[in-house]
Amino acid sequence: MVNEADITQFSEQCKSIFEQTRRDIVGMQDIVESAVIAMIAGGNVLLEGVPGVGKTRLVRTLGRVFNLPFSRIQFTPDLMPADVTGTNIVVKDEAGNSSFQFQPGPIFSNIILADEINRATPKTQSALLEAMQEHTVTVMGVSRRLEEPFFVLATQNPIEQDGTYPLPEAQMDRFMFKLIVKNPSLDELMSIVTMTQKTMEETADAVCSGEQVLAMRRTANQIPVAEEVLRYAMVLCSATHPDSDCASEAAKKYVRLGASPRAGQALISAAKVRALMNGRFNVAYSDLNALAYPVLRHRIKLNFEAITERVSADDVVAMILDELNGKKPAKAAEAPAPEAAPAAEEDRKKKKLFGRKG
Repeated sequence: MVNEADITQFSEQCKSIFEQTRRDIVGMQDIVESAVIAMIAGGNVLLEGVPGVGKTRLVRTLGRVFNLPFSRIQFTPDLMPADVTGTNIVVKDEAGNSSFQFQPGPIFSNIILADEINRATPKTQSALLEAMQEHTVTVMGVSRRLEEPFFVLATQNPIEQDGTYPLPEAQMDRFMFKLIVKNPSLDELMSIVTMTQKTMEETADAVCSGEQVLAMRRTANQIPVAEEVLRYAMVLCSATHPDSDCASEAAKKYVRLGASPRAGQALISAAKVRALMNGRFNVAYSDLNALAYPVLRHRIKLNFEAITERVSADDVVAMILDELNGKKPAKAAEAPAPEAAPAAEEDRKKKKLFGRKG
């Protein structure tokens, strides 16, 4: 069982990770926190943002901080699946006899940076499907296990679509989080330019090993989730389906396809890590609300009406949260922070809505 010492150690370890990350990354603290949560929970992350906002640097920095073997794959239209997974090559021994020998590809590492993943063809993108979910790679009928912990951190550019191939739904669903990396503020931009004028070298130190990551994951798995909190999470996921019993009004109007069961698994796993990260022994409603956007935004497929009205997936998630919380519907940009309501009052309302009857 998890005790107070385990929680303290977990929280202190996360603080050390954030401190080292800030040595190389200016701003983006919410993005860094979400990426760390996903990595500890064992999930993959898709980072979406315009060029030059620090997506690749963030992934490299996390690789240094976690002190894990790191591979970068630059996805291009001519990249082949064998360039990712590896292939069998013919080798000769001293006697001149030929045999096949497996030559591992860059996927055989702990942290994979899939840079501009949407520039590769669907055939090459599919080479990651098995690795992202089962953590195995099958080549020529032979399955090989990837070393744990294993993460895929991918980047993509949302504005330049020429020569790109949209990620299929099956692959998008294998990302625990989709994080939107925005442009820095004026003060952050000044800090970035000042820092990079001195040196472009990354100075973050390793503070967490692979064994420690796995230990933190085991600790998080032991965190309890109250039945009414679990029910709220499942209702939140089911509310994205326009034809479900829990369908929200926003889903009925704007959604063509809702989130898969993986969304529920991701939401609970990430919420446990976030609770420990904040020094709590239990998952709260605020954890689920805060994680709803990165977990659901890439798993919701919008219909034609949403596109014509320029309603985004984040807008739909905001409407669903407002509906579940009994608030006035608002756009995503106008939605209040998940922590806005007092915790006790918020828990009381949720228990009334989602607690067991009788």
